[in-house]
Amino acid sequence: MEQVNGDTLAAARKVIAVHINYPSRAAQRGRTPAQPSYFLKPTSSLSLSGSTVERPAGCELLGYEGEIALIIGKAARRVGIEDAWSHVAAVTASNDLGVYDLRWADKGSNLRSKGGDGFTPVGPALIPADAVDAARLRIRTWHNGQLVQDDTTEDLLFPFARLVADLSQLLTLEEGDIILTGTPAGASVAKPGDVLEVEVCAGDLTTGRLVTIVEEGTTPFADFGAGPKVDDVQREEAWGSREAAGLPVEAAAAVASSLSPELKARLESVATATLSSQLRKRGLNNVSIDGLQSTRPDRRVVGLARTLRYVPNREDLFKTHGGGYNAQKRAIDSVNEGEILVMEARGEKGTGTVGDILALRAQVRGAAAIITDGGVRDFTAVADLDMPTYFANPHPAVLGRRHIPWDTDTTIACGGATVQPGDIIVADADGILVIPPAMAEELVEDCIQQEQEETFIFEMVKQGNSVDGLYPMNAEWQARYGEWKHTND
Repeated sequence: MEQVNGDTLAAARKVIAVHINYPSRAAQRGRTPAQPSYFLKPTSSLSLSGSTVERPAGCELLGYEGEIALIIGKAARRVGIEDAWSHVAAVTASNDLGVYDLRWADKGSNLRSKGGDGFTPVGPALIPADAVDAARLRIRTWHNGQLVQDDTTEDLLFPFARLVADLSQLLTLEEGDIILTGTPAGASVAKPGDVLEVEVCAGDLTTGRLVTIVEEGTTPFADFGAGPKVDDVQREEAWGSREAAGLPVEAAAAVASSLSPELKARLESVATATLSSQLRKRGLNNVSIDGLQSTRPDRRVVGLARTLRYVPNREDLFKTHGGGYNAQKRAIDSVNEGEILVMEARGEKGTGTVGDILALRAQVRGAAAIITDGGVRDFTAVADLDMPTYFANPHPAVLGRRHIPWDTDTTIACGGATVQPGDIIVADADGILVIPPAMAEELVEDCIQQEQEETFIFEMVKQGNSVDGLYPMNAEWQARYGEWKHTND
């Protein structure tokens, strides 16, 4: 196959990149665009396989994103989707590199953050476009030899032909132009000395591995332009999660130790009705989350609570708290294996509080369930997920209609119950209970004993005995129960 060389790079009049195109990346970012959006990278950012790329001096976050690049073969202007692929000459591998430290100065253009010299390596080989099915390509990325991205083009948000046709509506795609088609989940941060490799395959055809070596820059930024600036939000976005970025995850750590596998299994073995009666015996009468329905009423879930609070929408505050990587997205993106995200929506049914992409992200993170006393958007898609969601009602509106995502991992109210991070949640078809972790061991022990007694009582009633003196058991029935228990232990 033909190799990418200097002539390939020189032929590119423009490099166009797509923001989000893979469902896995959309789930990671917490947003799914309805239409594709783009940004330009300068042709001076192009480089060949084996090149080095500089992490600028004073910068911390050089992000990498393995992508499939399209090489335009003939000019395209106002072409239709059905004809668009014929304007593509080849596909190859690319790495859409960028410095998160400079995003603050870009105002959305990505020019400084993603336009640096060498920030768009492509190659090493070109796969002829007419030899492949654009919906059956595979892209993989390795970071220091470890596979970190592996996805296919089978379920792209915007198929390649659609991208070409869409761009051609407004501008002429010229021979040699390059389109970067988006990155899947798994993109992260590289440091000086790291080796990045990207490969695109189409059956037996392969581009080979595009190799890029990261080195440390030595020339500091001058003081007459915007310099690097980074915060924990950028660190989390660049690395993909707080854990990967090495940031504190106190809320997750604090709750992780209060539900052992043994305790979880015992709680799963007893009915919520039994738990409720034992809680009542201990004076806890307001520990049920009421008025909700479940997408999986056949499921029983036990997990530790993580919390998210919405406050009523106020337009000036929504501008500061509603956009970007807000509390809702942070909560979804930090929920851990087996945890249950509980949302306070004040019982407001007039808008959604979670939709399909964020619910999918929670499922991918391993969440046991989502509980909200508000509405759910994209109900059919949410209901199709394996993870149960408990909700008040479906509603098509976005949360900004009534809510501002305000804070996470704080004490909240949901469905009439107070919930704190680390509380144990037990939910099934009978209802949803909030259990203080300090009493869980004693509680479940008494529940198991109660259910043994009720099994005996059920059998006695089935045999024709009256409930008088049996339910609850008097001294005579207690003695008979002791004999029965000894026989059946």
